[in-house]
Amino acid sequence: MADILFVLTGADHWTLSDGTKHPTGFWAEEYVAPYEEFTNAGHQVVVATPGGVVPTVDDGSLSPDVNGGQAGADAVAAKVRSNTALHQPLSLDSVSLDDYVAVFYPGGHGPMEDLATDNVSGRLLTEAIDSGRPLGVVCHAPAALLAATRPDGSHTFAGYRATGFSNTEEEQAGLAAKAPWLLQDRLIELGVDYQHGEPWAPNVVVDRNLFTGQNPASSAPLAKEILAALP
Repeated sequence: MADILFVLTGADHWTLSDGTKHPTGFWAEEYVAPYEEFTNAGHQVVVATPGGVVPTVDDGSLSPDVNGGQAGADAVAAKVRSNTALHQPLSLDSVSLDDYVAVFYPGGHGPMEDLATDNVSGRLLTEAIDSGRPLGVVCHAPAALLAATRPDGSHTFAGYRATGFSNTEEEQAGLAAKAPWLLQDRLIELGVDYQHGEPWAPNVVVDRNLFTGQNPASSAPLAKEILAALP
């Protein structure tokens, strides 16, 4: 029916406050679940990354612990391996927003490393929100919103209600003490009206054409909300 742009991190690590590099990338569920929602509805997904690098999946997102057991882990790993869109990404700087009816940013800690400071992504986010197209951002991907500014220096998403991976979830995941900054704190500092739900439970916040999800469990519900908003 139409093309939907997925913007993924190109990072394979997150630099912690002590300088160590925590292996990461994108979170499998946050790509696979929305991909299936959109493609099952007849849309095509096109992937773009900074520089067109093939995105790295976070190994932690393929573990049985976060996939309901070994069978679930094997299934999501197979879906990542066989997903042709993931292995043929566009370079983000070659993307024309006019080609897509919606834009979606999966999370994982990778966006904290690169998309949080990527000016090309920041300009795309500003263009997308101004266009009226549905813009979906989930879990740690709202870090990308930090790079979105207007010519006068103001923050594009100041005043928007949004959610993202919470401080509580980062603490429970064991990385808060090592993080150079926390997503919830940074969004609030920049004027986002941050809305959090219960840790690890689905939480979707919609404000105008900005659709945000708090955590991996929010990724499929978020995609459903976006689908409902498409013409």
